[in-house]
Amino acid sequence: HPTMAALNQTSLQPASFLLLGMAGLEDLHTWLSIPFCLMYIAALLGNFILLFVIVTERSLHEPMYLFLAMLAMADLVLSSSTVPKALSVFWSLSKEISFHACLTQMFFIHLSFIAESTILLAMAFDRYVAICDPLRYATVFTHSLIARIGLAAIARSFCVMFPTIFLLQRLPYCSHSIMPHTYCEHMGIARLACADISVNIWYGFATTLLSPGVDIVLIGVSYVLILRAVFRLSSKDAQLKAVGTCSSHACVILMFYTPAFFSFFTHRFGRNVPHHVHILLANLYVLLPPMLNPIVYTMKNKHIREKVSQVLFRTGQ
Repeated sequence: HPTMAALNQTSLQPASFLLLGMAGLEDLHTWLSIPFCLMYIAALLGNFILLFVIVTERSLHEPMYLFLAMLAMADLVLSSSTVPKALSVFWSLSKEISFHACLTQMFFIHLSFIAESTILLAMAFDRYVAICDPLRYATVFTHSLIARIGLAAIARSFCVMFPTIFLLQRLPYCSHSIMPHTYCEHMGIARLACADISVNIWYGFATTLLSPGVDIVLIGVSYVLILRAVFRLSSKDAQLKAVGTCSSHACVILMFYTPAFFSFFTHRFGRNVPHHVHILLANLYVLLPPMLNPIVYTMKNKHIREKVSQVLFRTGQ
């Protein structure tokens, strides 16, 4: 009977989940909310300023800066998908999240993460061509290619994440509705199900290795080739500058991938990892990179640094 089947399905799915935040560190919730809040404000300000400067300054309509604008947009989605709800949990304003809102949050967190990973790969390729094959740079990185890369980043993320919605909706949850986390992520939701979740585990594992996993390997290769080219060609000063730039980018990239991979793999293998450590690291990859990216990429680029200070000086007058 179709209505009975529908009724049965809704009774197996909880109307809402209860987010507990950092289980085991409830006494510290108010204190934890302070750095969370400050980092989120810094991420919003930094990324909005960067976006505004790149959009309004015609001299910045070049491939590298357009990638930075895409990165800023991905960072804004990533942090805004998670931090406001985490703060409402910390401040005990609202710990409840409806089942469909939870799936929506999960979708946008992972979508923006995979998009950001794709953009970081494109930026590494952009730097590789600019340094190792500068004569072909202008013909390779046209505006139409940049637009296609942006669309590919969104399409790739969408294709990876869309099936997870159905993989989670098909599961029965048997009234399990308490989630010891600050936000909804794929495996966090799947673990609440009272059925076999091996399809979810393997899908999550495969997509983690095939999207961000492949990206970080290719990013590593491109930076090794860049450094090799720089050490062959240039003066000591140019070598030091290149090492400085590459190392700052590598730090941001590691801050992005390390906590994320730790979180993904802890869901699969980390039975002995203390739960609050896992949740803290799961929050790091949605907070730290969005805050650090605008700072690192602005500080390391003289042209964009000057433009940002001009804009801030104009608005400050």
